[in-house]
Amino acid sequence: MKSVFTLVAALSFAPVVSFADNHTCALSLSVGFIEGAPVDRFVMTNTSKTAIGPMDVSFDLRPSMGRLIFDTQNGGVGVEVFQPFQSEDMTLDVADGAEGLRMPLGGLAGNASASFTIDVDDRLSVSELGQIRVSVSEMQGAILTVLVEETSYNAVFDGANMAVFGTGCADKT
Repeated sequence: MKSVFTLVAALSFAPVVSFADNHTCALSLSVGFIEGAPVDRFVMTNTSKTAIGPMDVSFDLRPSMGRLIFDTQNGGVGVEVFQPFQSEDMTLDVADGAEGLRMPLGGLAGNASASFTIDVDDRLSVSELGQIRVSVSEMQGAILTVLVEETSYNAVFDGANMAVFGTGCADKT
């Protein structure tokens, strides 16, 4: 089953519930960032056997260690290489230099993944891999917010480029 992404180039600042404070297993999801110059990838994986219904997913790069941005246009804010937002189903317009994006996701079957590609650059004056490539520590601190059935959850990308919801939860049946 293919997931359909729709993009709204704005961040949602609705109140969030930290999963660490919410000990239910209402959401079992992992999101990973994979650096792959010139095309970077975000992969969202439902880590349970139960489908997750429609959700709203927001990425906020502002608190990231690398002061990250989306580099979507040639000659824009980013450095050299650029890549617009693309999913398997469509290409969407994300503003060059945006520090966040928000998209509704139609749902995700149990143990299924959805992904999209886009270029991410850092804005550090001195950076481990240069501004074209994002090192593992530079994604750290970015915030992922997921809204499912009127409940909002957030996770922070860690030093391994992962944001995980439901850590330690037993697999839902």
